[in-house]
Amino acid sequence: MANWEAFKNTIFYSEKTGFMLDYGGMGLDETYLAAMGDKIAAALDGMDRLDAGEVVNVDEKRMVGHYWLRNSSKAPTAELKAEIDGCLARVKAFSAAVHEGRILSGTGKKFKNVIVAGIGGSSLGPVFVDKALATADDKMKLYFLDNTDPDGMDGVFSAVLPELDETLTVVISKSGGTIETRNCQEEAKAFYRKNGLDFSRFAVCVTGTGSKLYNTAKSEGWIDIFPMWDWVGGRTSVMSAVGLLPLSLKGLDIDSFLRGAADMDELNRNHNVIENPAAIASLGWYKCSGGQGGETMVVLPYKDRLDLFAKYLQQLVMESLGKELDLEGRLVKQGLAVLGNKGTSDQHSYVQQLVGGPDNIFVTFVQVLKDREGCSAAVGEDSTSGDYLNAFMLGTKKALESHGKRTMTMTVPSVDAYNVGQLIAIFERSVGIYANLIGINAYHQPAVEFGKKAAGGLIATKNAAREALKKAGRALTAPEIAAEIGCEPEDAFRLMLHLAANDPGVEMERAADIAESRFLAK
Repeated sequence: MANWEAFKNTIFYSEKTGFMLDYGGMGLDETYLAAMGDKIAAALDGMDRLDAGEVVNVDEKRMVGHYWLRNSSKAPTAELKAEIDGCLARVKAFSAAVHEGRILSGTGKKFKNVIVAGIGGSSLGPVFVDKALATADDKMKLYFLDNTDPDGMDGVFSAVLPELDETLTVVISKSGGTIETRNCQEEAKAFYRKNGLDFSRFAVCVTGTGSKLYNTAKSEGWIDIFPMWDWVGGRTSVMSAVGLLPLSLKGLDIDSFLRGAADMDELNRNHNVIENPAAIASLGWYKCSGGQGGETMVVLPYKDRLDLFAKYLQQLVMESLGKELDLEGRLVKQGLAVLGNKGTSDQHSYVQQLVGGPDNIFVTFVQVLKDREGCSAAVGEDSTSGDYLNAFMLGTKKALESHGKRTMTMTVPSVDAYNVGQLIAIFERSVGIYANLIGINAYHQPAVEFGKKAAGGLIATKNAAREALKKAGRALTAPEIAAEIGCEPEDAFRLMLHLAANDPGVEMERAADIAESRFLAK
């Protein structure tokens, strides 16, 4: 009975939303909660200031307003509220016009498909929600160009080719300068052109006013342009036009999606910690990590529809919390790694290590109570497949806890727009609260820019190397190319290796030691 009483004391449940959080496996006893009282109170005060419009993204001098997207009354000014409401109304009106055939393709046909071109935060959220909420009754089918991989793009182009003149393309980039998205856009434009179609009559975009993409869409006469604001980060943009436009075209109930997030946000504004599920979750993260980096959160949703949830959370959590410096400029190397699979696939992959391996993980189970629409037949032992799914989840939870591993379980009634909105919202708020607890800026991503800058430099190096080969008129080794253009031999070798595999104008004279191979411009 003592265990039962302890269990009841570590269950959060919202009658209004149907969301439940079992945090009994995280070690958040009364002593710990009392010790963290001042710290969590300060963290929640910080979230209040964020909600009120304080410039909490201090490095980029920006407000952080993704919570206003699902409840515009929380926006700090009437002008911002009007912008949010106006954008939502435009998304709904545009989608309705497309569905009803009042907006037609460049050949006068009704649109059936949507290609969504975006990268990172401009794709991960829409991809996850699209998979989670797909139905046979979807009004339009979504396809995603979310990488600068030619083979991946060809797969999408091949799929839509039979209905290309019934396919709308949505290009998403806040700055309009994101290279991967630019590449997807140019590939799509070339594909439409190759098939005799004017891309501009099949294209809309979501971007910042005055961006490169905005100006391109304006000058080329694209169908429409939807706004992206600097106070919404990419990884928290799924409830802006970034996600709402493609998902509304799909036929999703975006009002229910937004309402689920808004209702969860209200729960997470409660300063009574045990009545605030995001505060509880963030305290659990802090208890596991000791406020330091290096811990791993394993997210195990026991539902096929949610199998992309961990992938979505990797950006939300790791890009937000993986920081070298704290707010005072001190070296802290913070971070919370995320990995995940789905139940019961996890039991046939890495649960062995989770249970028997090192104590550097904690597990967040995501349980969905509703198995399917309608009843399920018994498959054995007077039980359904869903009964087994639930039993495997509970069994894995027991196995982990019996080996001293920490767990929490989030439960929602079903997978629908409202509950997916809830799940996204609790993790968004938990990230914000945890960032306040450890004193970092969760809303910038300076390290991401390092790779982008390096890539730009390597493209310039590749072009210089090819020119050097042409001028040389003979085959050169990587060190010889490097000496000609002033780069690292390894960079020259890897760039030429790729060129020789793809550019008909460059060939490789293979040496016994592959690193000593020579390259020739034909």
